Parts: sequence; structure tokens; C-alpha cells
Amino acid sequence: MDTVTTVLSLLVAIVVSGVAARGTRLPLPLVQVALGAVIAISAIPTVELQPELFFLLFLPPLLFLDGWRIPKDDLLRDRATVLELAIGLVVLTVVGLGFLIHWMIPAMPLPVAFALAAVVSPTDPIAVSAIASRAPIPKRLMHILEGESLLNDASGLVCMRFAVAAMLTGAFSLQEAMLTFLWLAIGGVAIGVAVTLGIARAQRWVTGRFGEDTSSQIVVSLLIPFGAYALAEHLHCSGILAAVAAGVAMSFNEQRTLAVTRVRRAGVWDTVQFVANGVIFVLLGEQMPGLLMRANETVRTSGHQEWWWLAIYVLAISLALGAMRFVWVWTSLRFTIFHAIRRGEVRPRVSLRLVAAMSLAGVRGAITLAGVLTLPLTLADGSAFPARDLAIFLAAGVIVVSLLVASVGLPRMLQGLDLPPEPSLLRELDAARIAAAEAAILAIEATQHRLAEGRADADLYAEASARLMESYRSRILARQQSPEATEQSRKFDQIERQLRLAGLKAERAEIFRRARSRELPEEHARKLVREIDLLEARFAG
Repeated sequence: MDTVTTVLSLLVAIVVSGVAARGTRLPLPLVQVALGAVIAISAIPTVELQPELFFLLFLPPLLFLDGWRIPKDDLLRDRATVLELAIGLVVLTVVGLGFLIHWMIPAMPLPVAFALAAVVSPTDPIAVSAIASRAPIPKRLMHILEGESLLNDASGLVCMRFAVAAMLTGAFSLQEAMLTFLWLAIGGVAIGVAVTLGIARAQRWVTGRFGEDTSSQIVVSLLIPFGAYALAEHLHCSGILAAVAAGVAMSFNEQRTLAVTRVRRAGVWDTVQFVANGVIFVLLGEQMPGLLMRANETVRTSGHQEWWWLAIYVLAISLALGAMRFVWVWTSLRFTIFHAIRRGEVRPRVSLRLVAAMSLAGVRGAITLAGVLTLPLTLADGSAFPARDLAIFLAAGVIVVSLLVASVGLPRMLQGLDLPPEPSLLRELDAARIAAAEAAILAIEATQHRLAEGRADADLYAEASARLMESYRSRILARQQSPEATEQSRKFDQIERQLRLAGLKAERAEIFRRARSRELPEEHARKLVREIDLLEARFAG
């Protein structure tokens, strides 16, 4: 019963956090951390986290969704910058910060210091977007941060795995580590892709013979990341990379599912993402009072007696992370400019303000907490894992500090920030709409001839197809006009969309009124409301 109470409390806290964040204008992750602390000091039973179970429950779906939804073209366009941040910066962080932590805290063994450095290296774009809601991040910068986060989750956590293994075995071989890394990476990616493609093929076989069941398809999509992660871990590969690769492969299987399945599945996954991220931040807040209560014992682990040394360590680690990220981003952008000049391209303008914004956007969040909580409880001989509570406290402190600093500084940095110019996609969008409309006209015409052949009411088919094709021809004509006329058409579409939304809201209100007054059966009312909801989602989007 205590477990049920705790789970329900976490879910209620997530719901309340959304309302509180909108009402207070505070970043959502900070509100969730605060609510978690409130839960911890109340009479509600606290959560005893089991590291491996925590890792399995929360990381696979989040990493899978990141791989599924990240824009692949944007990732490839800025691949050099993304790889430099996701791999080069992680290696620099693990080595540089690991030695710094061990120098500051000699009582923390070097492998544990490397593990802590590795686990604080991944960034969290969900926290960044929540913080920057008052000053939206430019799309290109957000895509770079998403790509970095997608890859540095894997690289950082794999580095942590090596460090923990070195602590448990007492030995480390660079050659063996490189071979293991290749096996972890190649095997994890291959397993993730194979699981998704294998399940997709099985689904197509079942759908072709028995039809598509939307609810089953959604449940299968929820199970894929856990299956890929568990299989990869069972074969001693990287479950993290398997979950990411499964998500990337999933994005290439969209066309073969029904539209209603995609609509419902998107809603379910939005909820999963919100709940999983929310639970992690609430759990962070819920763990903080316990960590603070053990502060005296923890600080003695570091070789001191005063609790404020813990704050000094957190601030020192946060400053080191910010400084290394600033230097690395500046150097990376210098190389990008150098290569652009060598290729004869126009030299992009990169200001220190842009570098500072990208540095502040390196917020730590869900992945860092999930990773540090998976540190083993004991060594191979059964003794306690050294400095585990200290490492968890420092990682949690870095998360909170990064959230606070970014929530104050990032919106100010983003105000009026100029990024290197991006090519306009309006022409490509218009060309795609024209091509899609022309394909629709051909399909309607062919289907009309096939359905009307030999029928006495063939005129009805011809009239219906002519009406549909005329709407598509109007859409094509609107995209082929002069730029001024095209802009006028877009304004017209916007006005029409607003009017349609007003009409749909009135339709739904009338359906609800008739259902309440028993003028319309409830089953029919639900069907009509769902049709209106889908239309509203289309026009609102």
C-alpha cells in the first residue's frame, strides 16, 4: 500500500507542477524538484531507489523517443558540431573533471571521480526548452542541442560504465576498453535497429492478414525500447545505444501505419515523455532531503567536517563544467568557420554571446540523475561502494545549480540573439505541397474511373471527383503565384484556419448540449466529437 501511495503522490506532483510552472513562470524542472522535496518531508513514504530498475524504467523510453523524433536532416547538416560536442567534449569532461574531482577530494578514488565526471557530462534538452519557454531557443541551436544530447547520453554513460568497471575490478586497459567500446557501440546499434525492423516486419505480416489494431500498435511501440535495451544488455552490448538506434529506425517506419494510429500514438508518447521526465525530477527533489540529512557523514567522506565544503565542491564542479564547455564551444565554432572559409563559403558571424548561450544551455537533468543512481551499492567483495553518497549528492547539486543558472541567464542571453542565417524552407514546403496535390489529383481521377465504371450513377462519381480536384488545383495555384500573392494566400489561409477553429468549437459545443439534453445518444456524440477533435488538431497545428 505504501508503494501505491508513493506512486500516486509522484503522479499528483507531476500534475501540480504543470499548473504551478505556468502560474509562477518558473521552469518546470525546478518546480518538480521543489515538489519532490515537499513529498520527502511529508508523511508520504519515501522511495527506495533500486539503480538497475530505475535505469530500465526511465532511460529506454526517453532515449528511444529522442532518436525517433530528432530531425535527421538538421542533425546531418550540423553533424560536425554535434559530434564535437557529443564526443569530444564528453572525453574532455571525463578526463579533465575527473582529475579535478580527485584532486579536490582525495578520498574519492580516481575511477569514482571519472564515473562522476562521466555522468555529469550529458545535457538535457527537455530542461533547456522548459527554461527557455519565455525566450524560445532558435531552431538551429535547439537542433544542435538535441543532437548533442542524443549522442552524449550514450557516450557519457558508456564512459561511466568503464569507470565503474575499473573500480569494481581494480584494473583498466586502454586497448581492452577500446575493443569493448566498439563491441558495445556496434552491437548496441545493430541490436536496436534489428529489434525495430524485426517487429515492424512482424506487424506488417499480422496487419496484412488480420487488419491493423491501433491500440495494439501503440502498446508495441511502448515495448520496443525496453525490448531493445534488455536484449542488448543481455548480450553485453550498450542498451543505451540500442534504445537510441531503435528510435532512429522507428522514424523510417511511419508510412506503414494508419493515420489514426499515428495520431493516437503521438499523444500517448507525449504523455510518457512528460511523466517520465517529471518523475525523474520529482524523485531528484524527493532524494535531496535524505542526501542533506546524510551531509555530515558525506562530508566526512571528503575529508572535512563542515557541511559547506559540499557546496564549495558543487560550485567548483559547476564552474569547471561551464568553463570547459565555453572553451570547447568557442574552439569548435572556430574550426567550423575555418572549414567554411576553406570551402569558399561566406564566413559565418559567431559572437561570444552565442558561445555563452550554448554554454548556459548545457543543463544537466534526467539522464545525469538516472545515471548516478545506478552506481553499485557494493564492490565485488561485498564492501560498500566508496563515496557513493558523495557522488550522488554532487551530481544532484550540479543538476540544481545548472537549472538555476540557466533559468536566470539563458532567457537573457537568447533575447535578440543573432544566429548564422539559415536557408528558407518556404520554397521547399511549397514545392512539396504542389507535388502532393498533383499526386492527389491523379489518384482521385484514377479512383473515380475505377469506381464509376459500369455504374448507372457514374455522374455522381464524376461530380464528386471534380469538386475534390478543384480544391487541390486551387491549392496548387495559390503556391505558384508571385511572392506577394503567395504571402497574401498564406494570410488568407491563416484567417480561414481561425474561422474554421471557431466553427469547430461551436459544433462541439452544440453536440455536447444535445448529448446533455438527451437529444443525441452518448455513443453517437462521442463519435462526432472525436471527428471534430481531429479536425481541430489538424487546423490548430
